[in-house]
Amino acid sequence: MENTSEIYHILPKSVRGLMQKSGLKPRELQEIRLRIHQPVIVRYENKEYFLSTAGKLTTSHHFVHVLTREELKQMMEYISNYSLYAYEDQLRQGFLTVKGGHRVGIAGKVSIEDGEIKTMKHITFLNIRVAHEVIGCAEGIFEHCTKDGQLLPVLIISPPGRGKTTLLRDMIRMASDGGETVGVVDERSEIAASYMGVPQNKVGIRTDVMDGCPKSEGIMMLVRSMAPNVIAVDEIGKKEDVDAMLYSAYCGCTLMATIHGKDMEELKKVPYVGEMIERKVFKRYVVLSEQGKAGTVKEILDEEGVRLYG
Repeated sequence: MENTSEIYHILPKSVRGLMQKSGLKPRELQEIRLRIHQPVIVRYENKEYFLSTAGKLTTSHHFVHVLTREELKQMMEYISNYSLYAYEDQLRQGFLTVKGGHRVGIAGKVSIEDGEIKTMKHITFLNIRVAHEVIGCAEGIFEHCTKDGQLLPVLIISPPGRGKTTLLRDMIRMASDGGETVGVVDERSEIAASYMGVPQNKVGIRTDVMDGCPKSEGIMMLVRSMAPNVIAVDEIGKKEDVDAMLYSAYCGCTLMATIHGKDMEELKKVPYVGEMIERKVFKRYVVLSEQGKAGTVKEILDEEGVRLYG
């Protein structure tokens, strides 16, 4: 059963009290946006609401809780355990991962040194993205991505926000618990959602995670050091990502990946990715639907583009 204790723990005390009063269902909570001198906005059941001063979700602009500078400062202290300096590497990326796998997006004044981002100060905007695992969501399609009991290289294709990372995570779990040694390069901490190096999401008993590492470098490191049977990454696209994936495939690793897109034909036109399709690097393409509930599978294709499911 999901709960919101980790999220409530990092909220300013005043906001925490109002959220606890609201009586919302944890499973339906998606985002909490906090901006200095602006109303607290909650995304719940795929709709946007304001948090009222009475502790209710409302669409009215009247009697809403407006975040103060002191409240945001208090929240940053809770998130960083009163030591923001220790989180400088994550701040440079614009987000922090907290216990429970929830991700806090951060915006404010960026400090540049020698042409590179050094840190972020005067933080004034926060976005809590609530982590939801859907254990078992891949069970209905996993069998279509294997042959004679062997996992095949899979690419999950989806428009933004349609559940491709959730699906990939569950496929990783199933492969890992099923006997495969899986190496995950979790560049943005969205797959395993590691907190202090420990995955907060269920990614399987035989899974090793390279957290917060660029995909191209992480893939090479895992292949050299952890001897994975499977390499899994989220949102491929850059040339160096594709090169590293091709290298791992030549080393005998089975690939699992996601990419933004509408369908296989559209991806053939994408530089570098189109080359992987032409070379039949992936043997299965799982295409998610733009319609209906997130995670809905539209079709599964083989490397020739033949529909196997959907």
